[in-house]
Amino acid sequence: MALSDFYASHGSSTTRLALSIRDPREDVVDAAAAVQAIIGPTSSMQANFVIDLGDKAKVPIISFSATSPSLTSIRSSYFFRAAQKDSSQVKAISAIVQAFGWRRAVPIYVDNGFGEGVLPSLVDALLDVQASVPNRCAIHPMATDDQLTAALYKLMTTQTRVFIVHMSPSLGARLFAKAQEIGMMKEGYVWIMTNGLTNLLSSTDASVIKSMQGVLGVRTSVPKTEELIDFRVRWKTQFQQQNPTIIDVELHVFALWAYDAAFALAMAVENDGTGTGRNSSFQNTNASINSSTDLLTFGVSENGPKLFQSLSNTKFKGLAGDFSFVNGQLQSPVFEIVNVNGNGAREIGFWTPESGLLKKSMNSTNTNRTYSTSKSNMGPIIWPGDSTSVPKGWEIPTDEKKLRVGVPVKIGSPEFVKVVRDPSTNKTLVSGYCIDIFNAVMEKLPYAVTYDFIPFAKPDGTSAGTYNQLVDQVYLGNFDALAAATTIRENRSLYVDFTLPYTESGVVMVVPTKDSKSQNAWVFLKPLTWDLWLTSSCFFIFIGFVIWVLEHRINEDFRGPLSNQVGTGLWFSFSTMVFAHREAVVSNLARFVVIVWVFVVLILTQSYTASLTSLLTIQELQPTFTDLNQLLKNKESVGYPKGSFVYQLLLKQGFDDLKIKAYQSPEECDDLLTKGSAKGGIAAAVDETPNLRLFIAKYCSKYTIIGPIFKTDGFAFVFPKGSALVPDVSRAILNTTDGDEMKEIENKWFGKQATCENTKSPFSDSKSLGLNSFWGLLLIAGWLHPQLL
Repeated sequence: MALSDFYASHGSSTTRLALSIRDPREDVVDAAAAVQAIIGPTSSMQANFVIDLGDKAKVPIISFSATSPSLTSIRSSYFFRAAQKDSSQVKAISAIVQAFGWRRAVPIYVDNGFGEGVLPSLVDALLDVQASVPNRCAIHPMATDDQLTAALYKLMTTQTRVFIVHMSPSLGARLFAKAQEIGMMKEGYVWIMTNGLTNLLSSTDASVIKSMQGVLGVRTSVPKTEELIDFRVRWKTQFQQQNPTIIDVELHVFALWAYDAAFALAMAVENDGTGTGRNSSFQNTNASINSSTDLLTFGVSENGPKLFQSLSNTKFKGLAGDFSFVNGQLQSPVFEIVNVNGNGAREIGFWTPESGLLKKSMNSTNTNRTYSTSKSNMGPIIWPGDSTSVPKGWEIPTDEKKLRVGVPVKIGSPEFVKVVRDPSTNKTLVSGYCIDIFNAVMEKLPYAVTYDFIPFAKPDGTSAGTYNQLVDQVYLGNFDALAAATTIRENRSLYVDFTLPYTESGVVMVVPTKDSKSQNAWVFLKPLTWDLWLTSSCFFIFIGFVIWVLEHRINEDFRGPLSNQVGTGLWFSFSTMVFAHREAVVSNLARFVVIVWVFVVLILTQSYTASLTSLLTIQELQPTFTDLNQLLKNKESVGYPKGSFVYQLLLKQGFDDLKIKAYQSPEECDDLLTKGSAKGGIAAAVDETPNLRLFIAKYCSKYTIIGPIFKTDGFAFVFPKGSALVPDVSRAILNTTDGDEMKEIENKWFGKQATCENTKSPFSDSKSLGLNSFWGLLLIAGWLHPQLL
């Protein structure tokens, strides 16, 4: 039909193509040695050999159905793929996975060149959207029903519920039938078909479609043009005449590519003139051997290079869309996303390399839109099990019904995690701040997750190790999660995944406080700074001099011997501090000076009194040490909670191992701090902020917090590397910490911690009054008096 349509529309054509149907399994060598071009073969497995022969004979090979990406690795300049290669769809599949937030996907593929060819690019595309491939499932092309069942049962025992199926339609039909039979087409499962299956859904039996309900598929997008509609009618009519017993046959995209391939070859031959009008001979490379099928007698086409160049430049509007070759590959990157429901597939969206997921088809060359992977850009989906709820993509496998959540035993403060065994019931009771937050977070997940708390303990009930060893248990697979006061650390993140933190971050230190009030005999000088003391004294002398100048000529009190005059002037000035000056002031100018100066003295003395009162009456607690460098310089001992990573931090800071002491409880820490470094105790305790805030809440009046001195990322929950739970739990943590529930949990376990003033750093300290507080008053007084003189 393609050749008939071409020559009908090109009446002046001087060339004609003659089709010769050959079986590639029997006489492919003979075919390659006797023709100008080959359209086919139909399968990727046959194409490897045919492509090699075409390259030797310089005969163009145009395949409309060999889609394996591995064929492009064969170095042949005479291979043209008039179909989409399988790797062109992997970005569309990964966009679907990213849109619904799935973190794991398992490829199920046929174990041959066609199936394996797409795997490298598919795995890379999934990794680009942070979705891992925990395992793969290869199905033999001739697998029995029992082998299919065994492979599917094995997948059921894993957590992943997102499967990407890439295989032939016949094998795919059997796979889905078995999946439905054993219960893998129910709610919670996700199935995504590649275009090798989806492109042929229109010709798939109704019984097979019934077993695919809820499956998503990616298929080539074919523009619904008037030419295509007209061709479908003509093709159905002709097919029905030749096959009257076959009813309702649909035309799939491979048939359209076959039409376009033949049309392109006819156009290339016409444009190049290689055909009946020119010599179409072959040069025999070994004329001494007569067998036409012997590889040693393989001829080389003289017209092959020109036909290759003509095909490379051929462009037209085909039935399947724009037809052109780039490096021998068809360029048609738009994909349609469908959902199998009822008797067929329902369109729910499109994908293009430039715009990502779209509700409506767009020209692939449109670059005005930003790339999107939002699920809102797709229509409504009915999932397996006739469900409208988006599957979470994983579930607890059948052989592990509950998550095993590890908890520490007697490590750190019991307020965070407390493990108690009930002697009457012999059951383990787990409680604490971390446990309440874990429970609250898991309740906020959009799906139900069951779990049991498993203490990390020896048979006698004591702790089985440190926090690092506890984290190792998650990495080793002994626990599925960890609910504890576990700090996010770079070395730990190499082996496990952390959620977002649920507490504040940082490492601080606690030191004893001392009351500096009783230890300073010169406390009465502290209300004013030295520059204000000096300036004030100078002003007192200056004011005495000004009053003497204005009064000594007219006032008897300021006359007499020189020593008497100097003493009277100074006495008058300083007596104004307590407003006890007895000398009468006669001059109006002097009276004005006294008024201004008394106002200045009033402000100064009242401020001094208020500041001194504060220093003498308010307890002024000062830290014994303010940073780690002081402790290092004085060679003081420091403490840390046993089993904490803080030990390594202190060693890196330069502390001697003998100066670092571990404690196991707040009471022991208090005892060591009370003794002090000189008596075998410690001068400071170093730990994370939540732990030491809890300690300070218990010993408000004795200690204070300094820091943070190290940066950390806070406490978080731990899951195995690549766990699908981590993103959802992190979102639930944000939801919990932003609400009132977090405050209620904190009040429950930490009581009046927030009311303890000593938890705040830096501490309150009355500041001395400086010259900057009074320079305005003194400037006025200093400027007016010379003017009066």
